[in-house]
Amino acid sequence: MPKAAGKTKANSAFMKPMQPSEDLAKIVGSQPLPRSEVTKKIWAHIKKNKLQNPSNKREILADEKLQPIFGGKKLDMFQMTKAVNKHLK
Repeated sequence: MPKAAGKTKANSAFMKPMQPSEDLAKIVGSQPLPRSEVTKKIWAHIKKNKLQNPSNKREILADEKLQPIFGGKKLDMFQMTKAVNKHLK
């Protein structure tokens, strides 16, 4: 059991609620959320609106809500975290 406690500590920064920017709040809400929850909500938005490129699933085609966060119309899903982090305080 002690291992689990140590693991939680390592992830505490990841679990700390962060304040989303105004642009990000349009997708995830204006309440502070842990990064993991922000990512979950963004993926829900991507899937609901079918924003993954059908020929390249790694590519996300940003809609008008995601463009200010991604800084463009397309983004590789591996670059998404970096783009989203700029919108969290």
